[in-house]
Amino acid sequence: MPTEAHDLRHHGDAEVRDDGSALVDLAVNVRADTPPTWLRERIAGSLGSLAAYPDGRAARAAVAARHGLPPERVLLTAGAAEAFVLLARALKVRRPVVVHPQFTEPEAALRDAGHTVDRVLLREEDGFRLDTAAVPEDADLVVIGNPTNPTSVLHPAASLAELARPGRTLVVDEAFMDAVPGEREALAGRTDVPGLVVLRSLTKTWGLAGLRIGYVLAAPDTIADLERAQPLWPVSTPALAAAEACVSSPALAEAGHAAHRIAADRAHLVAGLGEFASAGLRVVEPAEGPFVLVRLPRAAAVRRYLRELGFAVRRGDTFPGLGEEWLRLAVRDRGTVNGFLGALDQAMALARR
Repeated sequence: MPTEAHDLRHHGDAEVRDDGSALVDLAVNVRADTPPTWLRERIAGSLGSLAAYPDGRAARAAVAARHGLPPERVLLTAGAAEAFVLLARALKVRRPVVVHPQFTEPEAALRDAGHTVDRVLLREEDGFRLDTAAVPEDADLVVIGNPTNPTSVLHPAASLAELARPGRTLVVDEAFMDAVPGEREALAGRTDVPGLVVLRSLTKTWGLAGLRIGYVLAAPDTIADLERAQPLWPVSTPALAAAEACVSSPALAEAGHAAHRIAADRAHLVAGLGEFASAGLRVVEPAEGPFVLVRLPRAAAVRRYLRELGFAVRRGDTFPGLGEEWLRLAVRDRGTVNGFLGALDQAMALARR
């Protein structure tokens, strides 16, 4: 196991807690204009059923239908993060491999469960694109994000499918896939890839991080193993109501429109960041998620000055494969982005002094 120099438990919400609560938030990858009124009303309407134990059958069936799968291929979880814990505890694996840079919770969960975790570090000079040959042939668990947090790289579905092997579990974290127009390169719903486990989150697009709702798509025997590792009634009644609502046809149409809006706002952000290229700022492109990863000189100082100017961004040095010169920026509306770009200009000037 590599010597740990990264805080795997640091997440974007740490940037906006306590003294950061009043900052403009470009640190957390949750859509800023959510949850919408109709979804809040649907959740509130479920509160009259709180005296009864949660019954997840309708929500499970709705998620299954959304992906064209039978319900036995679906497991509802308290956010995608719970799924990582279940996988780490329930699966009997000898050599788990996590492809970095990516969301750090999968590796943290595996370590907490007593596993020795190997890393495959994707390279900046390759644009953090997947090199399937870098994954050890004897790895029996491989974890990768798509699109990947924090790099915003969207890997081709065909490349990910190449990682499948007999006796290997291939975990693809698609927590941000619904922010990709058309969900191109998605593997959710595929049953022809052996050992495939797809994780989805409903907290990002719909602003439900405080409610905790996600799901796993996998072969029925894998779902059964994970379900046995869950506590009783792990998903609350309000979260189940949200899950059912968020996979309805109107909700999927709204999410599709939001994905196109995010893409346009991201293009505006990337164009604005391009103005700082002469000062050494580099954007990882093409970015396909609701966030972008940037490398810039004196990034730690820039981040501190940005806080003084009223903006929170996500530090990058807690991600294996990255260092202090990296920052992750959540995509926001054009007005917010324009304000941020002005603050970034000031912060970079202050950091050069």
